[in-house]
Amino acid sequence: MGRGRVQLKRIENKINRQVTFSKRRSGLLKKANEISVLCDAEVALIVFSTKGKLFEYSTDACMDTILERYERQCSVEEEHGAADPESRGNWSLEHAKLKAKVEVLQKNQRHMMGEDLESFNVKELQNLEQQLDTSLKHIRSKKNQLLYASISELQRKEKALQEQNTVLGKKIKEKEHEMGRFDQQQQCNQAQNSHNQAQNLHSQAQNSHDQAQNSCNQAQNSPTFLLSQALPALTICTATYEPTATYVPTARPIGVQTVIPRWMLGLNQ
Repeated sequence: MGRGRVQLKRIENKINRQVTFSKRRSGLLKKANEISVLCDAEVALIVFSTKGKLFEYSTDACMDTILERYERQCSVEEEHGAADPESRGNWSLEHAKLKAKVEVLQKNQRHMMGEDLESFNVKELQNLEQQLDTSLKHIRSKKNQLLYASISELQRKEKALQEQNTVLGKKIKEKEHEMGRFDQQQQCNQAQNSHNQAQNLHSQAQNSHDQAQNSCNQAQNSPTFLLSQALPALTICTATYEPTATYVPTARPIGVQTVIPRWMLGLNQ
């Protein structure tokens, strides 16, 4: 026993009315998208809720273009309708044909979704299965193409990153080599500076020694030093004079050979 026709009337419960509006709105937008895709039609849908909220759908997001086309078409229909009343009957016939096509498409869509299959026989189900298999093959083929393209793009990016990493590694090695040479040069400069300082200290010490030697030589060559060397301390003893003997003075030996001035030798005479 089939289901009876449900009488449409306003839903009195506010919450149920809002829930129904949300569900039917989603279904309406879905149907608009389906007819646009399946029939390659330009569709524009505008819905205002009881609270004044706008919901819209348009093919390829060209709502303004479709509305302009609608206004032009309405103007043309009004002009032709006033001149030729029979054109309105043609439009009614065209509307009936389009409505029948939409119903057929909706029925086919339900069949593709596995709905309303009670009237199908085995052959019709096999044909439907073949259509679904063909659609699945096309879908899998498109999916594989996208996956391969994505993999190729990732591989290209990976290769680019590896090349960039290699270049950065070379730059780091060159920088480390330059830093090593710079540190080595600094160490060499420090060693050279230390050596130069040691040489300077040695030169200063040598100069001090030379100055001391020169001062010593000058002191030895001065008249005061020569006089002190020429006049050592002498000890002269008393002598005994005899009338018949020659006076010979006796004295303790002097450890340093000195030259006695001639005037001192004349004391015995």
